Amino acid sequence: MEQVPQESNPDRPDLPFELQAEESSVEASVRQKDFVPLVEDLETRARRLRGLSEKARALPETSGVYLMKDALGRVLYVGKALRLCDRVSSYFVPSTDLGARKQPMLDRVVDFDTVPCESEWEALFVESRLVKDIHPPFNAALKDDKTFPYLAVTTREDFPTVMITRHPADPRLKGARLFGPFVSGPSLRQAVQLLQRVFRFRTCDLTIEDGDPKLPRFRPCLLHAIGQCTAPCAARISKAAYREDVDRFLRFFVSKRTTMLRELETEMHEASKALDFERAATLRDQLKAIARLDEREMRNDDSDFDWQPEVTQFVQDPMAGVRSLQRALGIESPIRCMEAIDIAHLQGGETVGSKVAFMDGRPFKDGYRRFRVRSVSNDDYSAIREVVSRRYRDAGDGQELYPDLILIDGGLGQLHAAMEAFRELAVQPPFVIALAKKEELIYRMDASEPIKLGREHPGLKLCQAIRDEAHRFAQHYHHRLRERALMGDAAKTARAKRKRKDAP
Repeated sequence: MEQVPQESNPDRPDLPFELQAEESSVEASVRQKDFVPLVEDLETRARRLRGLSEKARALPETSGVYLMKDALGRVLYVGKALRLCDRVSSYFVPSTDLGARKQPMLDRVVDFDTVPCESEWEALFVESRLVKDIHPPFNAALKDDKTFPYLAVTTREDFPTVMITRHPADPRLKGARLFGPFVSGPSLRQAVQLLQRVFRFRTCDLTIEDGDPKLPRFRPCLLHAIGQCTAPCAARISKAAYREDVDRFLRFFVSKRTTMLRELETEMHEASKALDFERAATLRDQLKAIARLDEREMRNDDSDFDWQPEVTQFVQDPMAGVRSLQRALGIESPIRCMEAIDIAHLQGGETVGSKVAFMDGRPFKDGYRRFRVRSVSNDDYSAIREVVSRRYRDAGDGQELYPDLILIDGGLGQLHAAMEAFRELAVQPPFVIALAKKEELIYRMDASEPIKLGREHPGLKLCQAIRDEAHRFAQHYHHRLRERALMGDAAKTARAKRKRKDAP
């Protein structure tokens, strides 16, 4: 899978590299006209599809890649499957509807080939390579924006980072190991996110030097809290141990899955014999995590993380909400961590603030914080400025990372109040928005006009979920303080009555 980053299109050498992928997709759609449909009656067509269906049902129940072919053996379409027998046979069900673009393919398919893979993620990589090489006419646009995404590992750094880039020739990536190109950006991000649970590499762009005396005082981001990063930014892991994790991650891409597992098991036994039990335990955990890679994540699965699934019932797939919000806001980098700020009070009494955190579209309770506002009583704007300053003070001093997205409960006024607090900090946040109630308009830090999304938009539902969770958390704290204050007033009244009663 490791490739030279820039591959030219021999048919259009005059085009710059960034546009060759786009040109390829256009040419592929035009070439569909060269694949003439078969001339056959309805009975013959039904017989052909039945034969293909029987062949498909006999395929193994494994992951893999399938290639649809015409009468001349030319590849019409390349796809991947978690179970080859189920996915391929679904094409030949009489009632199937592949959509306007792919439905005509059934009038041309006479055979198919398969490439069995050891895992769904290996199938993703094989599919990406085949689509890039063959340019099948019925595959969806062979582009994602203007260039294909690559996976880059900056091996020249003391603590290499793993990132997805569409600019492999970037000077900052000089000497990095590049894998790709890949066809699907979202699928690649999902694969990297799952593999991060195993190898716990960093995906941030911090400059981390081994032995930096500032590192022990740095507070790591939430990826460390949920076990997806070993936090080299805070000196929680040595340079040698981190390098071993990255080396195993690289071997995962260039080795077969079974080979990788055998190597890890051998290393684990050797570490155990050498009485290096900490390293043996790390290898054991990685072995278990790799074995679980193919397991589908269920919405209510709390086995690995302390999620609150009842809060994410707004959408079947929380990550779909994250991706939709990212597209709606025009943010290029993935949104992993979101935080929301809310203020609660009753007629100026017991003013409190709350901060809740979502990771990958789900609530993360360890990231929740409560603030008792003392500087003001009945001023939401001043309260927001205080809470924002207290929460992100360390991030502004460079002592920790900002979340990818910060949401303020309120409208344009609340957003301006938050930005006033951020401007007093040395480091500015990546992206800040505000969600206004009633009309549910999204105000951005870099635009005066709001964004209005449809009520069923997954990105809006995600914003509503984190906003409502912040409101619930703030109200709960506010009610506790009011009850405590009422109980204190009642106790004071009772003591005063006893004193008057005992007075001579």
